[in-house]
Amino acid sequence: MEKNATLNIRINPEVKKSAEMVLSQLEVPMATAIDMFLKQITLTGGIPFAVTLPKAPDNINADMMSVSQIRDELNEGLADVENGRVRSAREALGRFKKGSKEEELCEKSGKSNCYSSI
Repeated sequence: MEKNATLNIRINPEVKKSAEMVLSQLEVPMATAIDMFLKQITLTGGIPFAVTLPKAPDNINADMMSVSQIRDELNEGLADVENGRVRSAREALGRFKKGSKEEELCEKSGKSNCYSSI
């Protein structure tokens, strides 16, 4: 089948970059991936995947918690702040990205000064 139609779209540059990284590992050109997506729309008669809002786990979904459960979680968080068991978002994300086991080891050791370097 001849490919001579043009599709011009504007997308978020970060989304494009992320998709290009994945597609390059799959050795699939972006144009081919988009063509595959459009073919699946035709074959399935709709978007070829579920379009839904992400669902939060019940233990952190305020809609699924009682007032007392929410109050308990807030009190626990306040106690963490008051006792210095906090870290900056930058540090937390950095450790998350590295897959660090440091926090887990710290909690298992029972040390109270694990967060002092923050």
